Amino acid sequence: MNIRQITPQYSVSPQIEPEDLTAIRDAGFTRVICNRPDAEVPPALQADTMAKAAEAAGIDFAVLPLTHDTMTPENIARQMELIEADGPVLAYCASGTRCSVIWSLGQAMSGALGTEEILATTARAGYDLSNLRPRLEQMG
Repeated sequence: MNIRQITPQYSVSPQIEPEDLTAIRDAGFTRVICNRPDAEVPPALQADTMAKAAEAAGIDFAVLPLTHDTMTPENIARQMELIEADGPVLAYCASGTRCSVIWSLGQAMSGALGTEEILATTARAGYDLSNLRPRLEQMG
C-alpha cells in the first residue's frame, strides 16, 4: 500500500488489495472509498469483492466510480459527503490521482480552499495537479 495523506481526514492510495483492509482499519481509517470503475480491474479487485472484504474487516466501504467524464458537480458533492465520516477516510483508484482531483474540485466548489492552497496540498502528497488550475480557478 502507498497511502498518501491529503488532510488529517482524507488520504488517497493507488489500488488496494482485499487483504489490505484489515491493515487500513488498524491504521485508523473508518471508511474506504472506491473511486475505480470495475471495468478497469479484474474480478478479484472489483467493488463487490472489495466491499465484502471491507465488511469482514469491519470497515465502512463506499463506491463512487470516477472517470474524467464523470467528475460532475453531483459526484464531486457525493465524494465530499463520503469524506465526512467519523474518522479518517481512504479513497483509492488506479494511482490516487482521481481521488486527489475530486477532492481538489470539492475544495474549489465549496470555496473551502483557494487554488494555490489546493495545488500545494496535493503536491505535498505527491500529486502534481497544476494542469487542473484553470478548472479550479473557474470554480473558485
